Amino acid sequence: MAASEDRPRKLLLVVDAPSLLHRNHHARAHTRMTDRAGRPVWALHGMVCQILEAIDGFAPDAVIFGLDDRTASLRRDFYPDYKAGRAEKDPALVDQLERAGALLDALGLATLTPPGLEADDVSASAATWARSHGWDCVIVTSDRDAFAHISDHTRVLRLINGGLSGSPLLTPARLVAMYGVAAEHYLDFAALRGDASDNLPGVTGIGEKTAAQLLTQAGPMRSVWADIDRNEGRVVAATLDSWATETGSRRMGATVVRRLTAPGARERYDFNVRIMSGRDDLDLGLTPDVPGTPGLLPLDPHRIHTVVGYLGVEATTSLAIRVLSTDPASAALHADR
Repeated sequence: MAASEDRPRKLLLVVDAPSLLHRNHHARAHTRMTDRAGRPVWALHGMVCQILEAIDGFAPDAVIFGLDDRTASLRRDFYPDYKAGRAEKDPALVDQLERAGALLDALGLATLTPPGLEADDVSASAATWARSHGWDCVIVTSDRDAFAHISDHTRVLRLINGGLSGSPLLTPARLVAMYGVAAEHYLDFAALRGDASDNLPGVTGIGEKTAAQLLTQAGPMRSVWADIDRNEGRVVAATLDSWATETGSRRMGATVVRRLTAPGARERYDFNVRIMSGRDDLDLGLTPDVPGTPGLLPLDPHRIHTVVGYLGVEATTSLAIRVLSTDPASAALHADR
């Protein structure tokens, strides 16, 4: 479904809820904030505040929250060392991670916990849903894997220290400026580089700089591998060396091909692609043509008052009622983004 030329595209805001909870837990744990039942709530309260800030700033027509399945992992079943080495989670954070979905559902917002999968998969599927329905999309996350979904109609607000206002909103052009690689090549780039946070080594000898140069000059990787298979990588090597000559850089064509053809290199790349690829075919359950269904704004003021009020911060409750119970202003704001 394509958007007509006489109306703006609607906006879907996709929130990686675990990202917000983790960051707010570490930033706000010193407050030891509790809700009216005495349970830890500092991460949940911080998440709600950032959600309100994002909704107030972007004025989306619909919002969906991705959650991790905390009981099973298809990626860990395939690779038992997936994310191995991460520190044990604070029990207070675990408690808030487990309560987040119920809080968001109670508000009337849409959540999805895909069986055996993660919030990253919800982000991938949401970008696909938005494209196929003629919507724009903003993904709020701290996970770099989401960069693979950046396009002319999907942007990523990359959470960093300093909150939403200090986080970069990445477009195709800004991604190239930051990493030197196009969004459509980002998965190739990540698979070559690896991801230490997920315990995924990269292809030996291929770092970020080399990976970006390879993909920019000779990529995508399906073309690189095809040349290696059919022509021993001669075209790839010549292309890289020609670029080096033009720019006055060190010739590295033969070295890159040698590293890509080293024992285990192709297997490592393919393995990383399989682990890093987000599922983009999940049923989000969004029904934008049915008013009042979960995920669509505005929300019921009474529900907002009851749910957010339970966190025990009157100023946050008042802000939530203002932001969540008013009609989306996407038509007025999209042109300014």
